Amino acid sequence: HRQEVMPLLQKHWPSFKPAAGSQVLVPLSGKTLDMPWLAGQGHRVLGIEISAVGIAAFFAEHGLQDDAIDTADGPLHRAGNIAILEADVFEVDAATLNDVALVYDRAALIALPPALRQRYADTLYARLPAGTRALLITLEYPQAQKAGPPFSVSEDEVHQLFRPAWDVTLLERRDILEQQPGFVAEGVTALATVVYRLDKR
Repeated sequence: HRQEVMPLLQKHWPSFKPAAGSQVLVPLSGKTLDMPWLAGQGHRVLGIEISAVGIAAFFAEHGLQDDAIDTADGPLHRAGNIAILEADVFEVDAATLNDVALVYDRAALIALPPALRQRYADTLYARLPAGTRALLITLEYPQAQKAGPPFSVSEDEVHQLFRPAWDVTLLERRDILEQQPGFVAEGVTALATVVYRLDKR
C-alpha cells in the first residue's frame, strides 16, 4: 500500500467532472488512502475487499468507528461516506451496484492473473449500470522478467477485456522504472504505468 494518495488519481479524476454525492466503487480496496481522498471530494465510496483483516486495519488506521451491518453480499462496514463490503468481488450482486456512477480501479485488475481477468470483466464490470465511468490504472512490463502480482496488462488486453460494452480511452502512459527500485532489483528492464478512461455504453 502506498503511503500517499495516488498522484495519477489526483491528476485525472477532475477530468471526469464527477457529480457531488455520486457513488464510487473501489474494487479490491484493501486499506488504500485513495478512499478517504475520494470521500473528501464529496463522493460516497464503496470498497469491496474480501480480507476482514485489511478492512479492520483501514478503520483502525483512520480512527473510524465501524458501523457494520449484514447484507446479502456479506458484512458492510461503514463510517461516514465510506463503506467497505466484505465480499468476493466476483460474487457481488448487480443490485448492490445499481447506484455506482464511477469506478476507481488501481489495484484490482493488475492483481489478477490472466485466467481471472476475463472473469473479472465479465462479472463485476458487466454488472455495473450503463453510463458508469471508470478510471483504470495498469502496469506494463515484460512479464517474463517478474512474477506477479502486480501483473502486466497490455493495452491490447484492456481493449479485449472491456470492448464492446465499454469505450476505452488511453489517457496517459508514463515510464516509472526509475521510481520502482524493487522492480529493477528483480531484473525488470522496462516499466510503465498506464491510465485509461472506460465509459459503459
